[in-house]
Amino acid sequence: MTQQVQVPSQLIIASRESRLAMWQAEHVRDRLAALYPDCQISILGMTTRGDQILDRTLSKVGGKGLFVKELEVAMAEGRADLAVHSLKDVPMDLPEGFELAAVLEREDPRDAFVSNDYASLDALPAGAVVGTSSLRRQALIAARYPHLVIQPLRGNLDTRLGKLDRGDYAAIILAAAGLKRLGLPQRIRSVLAPELSLPAA
Repeated sequence: MTQQVQVPSQLIIASRESRLAMWQAEHVRDRLAALYPDCQISILGMTTRGDQILDRTLSKVGGKGLFVKELEVAMAEGRADLAVHSLKDVPMDLPEGFELAAVLEREDPRDAFVSNDYASLDALPAGAVVGTSSLRRQALIAARYPHLVIQPLRGNLDTRLGKLDRGDYAAIILAAAGLKRLGLPQRIRSVLAPELSLPAA
């Protein structure tokens, strides 16, 4: 006998307010609305500590949890029913009372090489500055390209692209998925093979 699912009359989705995070929350909202047309679904946009602290690397100020704490508090206080995250930002151990309820279809998991002047990491000259926010990427690139200078790069996707365009970096490494979801695939000069840069999630 099939058990009937009780659908709430409304759902509130907590999300970071960056353009990419809102795209993902809107995507989940639309998928839920298609399944439950009688449910009113809204998005609660929030700024997290991870969004506010841009002058230090994540590893020095608390790690991945900085992007999810405020959203978890909103759920615990009843201001939101669920939250949408990039899986790479979710800590391995969730607080009691929370669970990973769903994982959506995977977008391109590879890292993207983005530059206005160079076609790939191989084309960069010695001493060229490469920006990335990820310790994983820093370690993998430094091992393969010890002649390059790897510098931290914080901020949302638009902020990072702006720093590249301003000339702060010769190239930056971003998630290909984010660029594609925001309609910016043309910014990708090349993608890094998984053998060079193992995907985060």
